[in-house]
Amino acid sequence: MQQAHGSFTVSIRPLQPAPAEGLGRFSIDKQIQGDLEGESKGEMLTGGDPKKGAAGYVAIEQVTGTLGGRKGSFVLQHFATMDAAGPQMQVIVTPGSGTGELQGLTGTFTIRLEDGKHFYDFDYSLPG
Repeated sequence: MQQAHGSFTVSIRPLQPAPAEGLGRFSIDKQIQGDLEGESKGEMLTGGDPKKGAAGYVAIEQVTGTLGGRKGSFVLQHFATMDAAGPQMQVIVTPGSGTGELQGLTGTFTIRLEDGKHFYDFDYSLPG
């Protein structure tokens, strides 16, 4: 396994129509800096009541850029919840999604929020 670290900025905007009453739909646009340099575009679906501290989301985003000197793209798949026990989040590379020099990429992308800024730790593996 290799590791990449860095930061990102994110813009999340509501999309219409929402899929159903009580669900939200949002676009995700990121600018990523650090060991992974690039941008991503994706979509998020949300449910629950975040104002009461109980909600969840799923998302898919396509990342295009350079990782460890290799150029290509890949898809990150998100699954997250929050409740009285705290937040739980899993973000993984979608199997088979790597393109270009990132074909065969696998890994786990951990998001950290510190002082209002977003950071990532990316544990990944590439063939060869």
